[in-house]
Amino acid sequence: MTREQRCAKIREAVGSFQLEGRCGNIVPYGSGHINDTFLLSCRDREGTEKRYILQRINDEIFKSPQNLMENIENVTSFLRKKILLGGGNPERETLNIVRTKAGKSFYKDTIGSFWRVYPFIEGSVCYDRASNPGIFYESAVAFGKFQKLLSDYPAATLHETIPNFHNTPMRFQNFLRALRSDRYGRAKQVQAESEFYMSRERDTRILMDRFREGELPLKVTHNDTKLNNVLFDRESGKALCVIDLDTIMPGFSVNDFGDSIRFGTNTGAEDERDLSKVNFDLGLFETYLKGFLRECGKSLSDTELQMLPWAAKLMTLECGMRFLTDFLNGDVYFKTQRPGQNLDRCRTQMKLVSDMEQNWDAMEGLVEKYARLCRRRPHPFPGKSAAGMI
Repeated sequence: MTREQRCAKIREAVGSFQLEGRCGNIVPYGSGHINDTFLLSCRDREGTEKRYILQRINDEIFKSPQNLMENIENVTSFLRKKILLGGGNPERETLNIVRTKAGKSFYKDTIGSFWRVYPFIEGSVCYDRASNPGIFYESAVAFGKFQKLLSDYPAATLHETIPNFHNTPMRFQNFLRALRSDRYGRAKQVQAESEFYMSRERDTRILMDRFREGELPLKVTHNDTKLNNVLFDRESGKALCVIDLDTIMPGFSVNDFGDSIRFGTNTGAEDERDLSKVNFDLGLFETYLKGFLRECGKSLSDTELQMLPWAAKLMTLECGMRFLTDFLNGDVYFKTQRPGQNLDRCRTQMKLVSDMEQNWDAMEGLVEKYARLCRRRPHPFPGKSAAGMI
């Protein structure tokens, strides 16, 4: 498709939504790698500016955009009601769908691409990395509140936008198949890494076993709880709302916690070659745990609380297996900028898993401590906002 054709498709999409004012400037926006995102600037007759986020949904990753948008429409409507009941501002504390002129939550253009629009939340900012513990704490508050508000949502009614996304036993089987087929002759390079994961095969089943035994409930999960999926208020530093809801689906609440820990407590880069720079930061684990349980601790079952350290380990274990599987398969899923990058990513996850195992008693002790506090007090361990810790 030529540049002119792409611009025509964008204009077609823009003209299909109920926007306030006349749309002028349209520029690419954000650092996401999945959807195509644009910032729209519109002005009404009085010259008042209203901005929007326009996105083309990647239907190569998300095979059923209609189901994805149905999930988002239902969950954000539910969140609006909960936020209003709590005296909050739903225009800033959740995403809001702008409908098409036909009244739908998305627009399908003439070549079959799917588009959506959200109002831009003014005065907000997001971060790719936490420059101080307060930002990490506030992200935990945001995702904990997200869990709390949706704790009574009927999760089974949601569509599974990416089937088996956090099915760790299945991810392990995928790794074994890639190792045995060895299509690119790389198995000899990863003997130590392969043994590391095969020795932890039993661990991969613990959450699914608890689920099958009826001890771990299905809940609404975000499934991409990176720091940059939280909007912060630019002035106060407090978390505003959770964004990027494409992977909302039924899952285990503890996995959302675990993925945040995997991402946020690593002292090094995800593809760091010097593993002496890669460590699991127990202090940041405690920081996130405090913020998360402050909001949703009372809505978690005893089993969910018990599984929080396990989820941190398993999400890290699963991610490393996926990097290793992709390396064995010829680097076809995760984007790479250099040879061996997926293997380096795998090794950083292995280092984090090993660190967590060495800190296991401390992790369990912290969970027990803050779980006890959150059930004793109406507003436990309030901590400081991001602004207060800078």
